[in-house]
Amino acid sequence: MNSRAIKLLALLLCILTLWLAYDAFQARYLRPFDNQTTLFDGSQLQLPPQLPGPGPIRVVHFWDPACPCNVGNQQHLGDLVSQFTGQGVTFHVLQKPGSHGQLPANLTALKPLASLPGSEHLPASPAVAIWDRQGHLAYFGPYSEGAVCNASNSFIEPIIKALLDGRPVTASNTLAVGCYCPWGA
Repeated sequence: MNSRAIKLLALLLCILTLWLAYDAFQARYLRPFDNQTTLFDGSQLQLPPQLPGPGPIRVVHFWDPACPCNVGNQQHLGDLVSQFTGQGVTFHVLQKPGSHGQLPANLTALKPLASLPGSEHLPASPAVAIWDRQGHLAYFGPYSEGAVCNASNSFIEPIIKALLDGRPVTASNTLAVGCYCPWGA
């Protein structure tokens, strides 16, 4: 074989190696984002017996440990807890029944709930429900639309701020496109 053929063979082997490495990286670390449209209907949600009636603004995070979509909102949820705890807002978590897992360290301040009336009808997670100071459901739905969630695209900060300012919010049914996992079995 002449040197030109050896160089061409080496180049082809290099290209093949790079393609295989790229393909392996993509398969392991990149998940495709499925534009999933979901209707979040909060008409059946109620505060649990331990959180009834008038009180602080109550935020409940619906969490499925096996759902890869949680990764996109956990840092944002931790930021919400830091920002609003101490301002008359309490944060709670309801883990998907039958699932096993532990919240990340930045979310250990969320108070666990054993159950929440109406949660068996949840369409998907991650999701959030917010009750106002009078105990009325103000919001139920996703944290944001899209594949990622942060303060710039979140629905949650404006809702909590409006409730803290005493303005009414009624958004218990929302239609959104994002990364969601089914809640029901």
